[in-house]
Amino acid sequence: MPPISLLTGGLDFSNKFLILRAAKDGSTAFNTPADAAKAGAVTWNYGNFTTLAINFLIVAIAIFLVIRIINQLRHPAEEALDTKDCPACAMKIPIKATRCPHCTSELSEAAH
Repeated sequence: MPPISLLTGGLDFSNKFLILRAAKDGSTAFNTPADAAKAGAVTWNYGNFTTLAINFLIVAIAIFLVIRIINQLRHPAEEALDTKDCPACAMKIPIKATRCPHCTSELSEAAH
């Protein structure tokens, strides 16, 4: 969260909460969810959920990008070696094809 904190100017969601039921002594002014729990108030700690959701999204995006880079390194562009462009419709076709499967035009010669 430090990079996110720098972007948001030090905004911290972890201490955000709503009081659902007041404490036994009737007080409703608390600074942290721990203070409210100690006094016996029932709280909804939406700040913790928000922080965890943001952390999950950051980790998920990072893992997605790492896996995507690994897959690109594993499988280089092999399609370019096995295909050619049809002169009539400019679609990719197998290099040994004698007729285009897309526009059915006859090709002058097939590669051997």
